[in-house]
Amino acid sequence: MHGCITGVMFDWSDLRYFLAVARHGSTLAASRVLGVNQSTVHRRIAELERRVGGPLMLRHPSGYRLTEFGEALLPAAEAVETTVTALERTILSYRSDLAGTIRLTVPEPLVSRLIASPLLDMFHQRYPELRIEFVMSDRYLDLAKGEADVALRSGEPDDENLVGRKIADSIWAVYCTRAYVQRHGAPQRVEDIGRHAVVGFDGMLTNHRAAKWLAAVAPGANIVARNNSVLGVLHAVKSGIGIAPLPTTIADMEEDLVRILPPVPELARGWYLLTHPELRQTPRIRAFFDFIIEKLDVVRPILMG
Repeated sequence: MHGCITGVMFDWSDLRYFLAVARHGSTLAASRVLGVNQSTVHRRIAELERRVGGPLMLRHPSGYRLTEFGEALLPAAEAVETTVTALERTILSYRSDLAGTIRLTVPEPLVSRLIASPLLDMFHQRYPELRIEFVMSDRYLDLAKGEADVALRSGEPDDENLVGRKIADSIWAVYCTRAYVQRHGAPQRVEDIGRHAVVGFDGMLTNHRAAKWLAAVAPGANIVARNNSVLGVLHAVKSGIGIAPLPTTIADMEEDLVRILPPVPELARGWYLLTHPELRQTPRIRAFFDFIIEKLDVVRPILMG
């Protein structure tokens, strides 16, 4: 990189040698700090002086001292150093952000669907230095506290501190096994649910919209089992013990299950891609968001079945 003073070109990097000698008082000390030999320091200082048209420092018995010209240039040289350092830091930050890990938290049932799809391979082909790491939990992870970088969640965002966008619809319907239908029949309408064995929601899912919907439409239902995860409710229904509302994304994939009632409008929500505002414009997160939006034709079948 070169600069120009009154039409005279010089190498910005020569300022490093000028600043090192000015700060440490000798070419020997400067060479040690810069990791070069002493003759290189002499040569680069001489070249800088030739380019700017005058001596910048003079040798004295006690070491080197700046000339009046050198003293005049010192603050500007330090300002250039600060600017170049900031530029280098920005470049390194950009490169490191595209060569690290994106911690993605998603509902557990989605992990296998994402892995089985071509989506992750497509992302890694485009960004070979970026890696997706799934962060699993039975609760919503706190992105503001750094527990994950990006969240893929169904339901309207209830954290005003997050930013993102809706990318698909989350649809729920009522399911049971074929064997259950053969033994007990199937409800013909929502009002019939209360006369069937029901798998309920427990723990952190007690306040889930599906749990509240069940309590509203079938307040006297025979709850034969409860589970604190959607995947747990799915497995309970697969055992044939009872019926339950489930996301079509995962339930439609199960050969043993049948959809016995149509999608429930009250349970429909959106799938949202969310992150913290401070992360949203970092290169690695921006790259991930832009990729997902571009590949919605691949993403939506994964989320919606």
